[in-house]
Amino acid sequence: MSSRPSRDLEVFSNPQTAVDYTIHIRIPEFTCLCPKTGQPDFGELRIAYVPDEFCVELKSLKLYTWSFRDQGAFHEAVTNEILTDLVAATRPRFMRLTAEFNVRGGIFTTVVAEHRADDWQPPQPVQLP
Repeated sequence: MSSRPSRDLEVFSNPQTAVDYTIHIRIPEFTCLCPKTGQPDFGELRIAYVPDEFCVELKSLKLYTWSFRDQGAFHEAVTNEILTDLVAATRPRFMRLTAEFNVRGGIFTTVVAEHRADDWQPPQPVQLP
């Protein structure tokens, strides 16, 4: 078992490429550092994605998010960096990353970043009676 953070995101083959389905991942203990003060910022990351050929392997995702613990980053920058890295690794049909940061100075911050593959259209929702 690794006890070190890592920026290597591992993937595995999507076991069901013929259909669109959504994977939800919640990371409630994300930390990074405020680039101005060096104090820790705590938040929750929520990832929702429709995989294409690959899915992200969860242990590598845990080690990846751990790697930000000692990095100074603005909320907007770190959210978009994580989305960019996840998209590069998994090449999903769609991915949304929501980063909700805890209160700091009386202010909560939520950053939402999305990626949509050029050739992907979401299925129409089914309206049941």
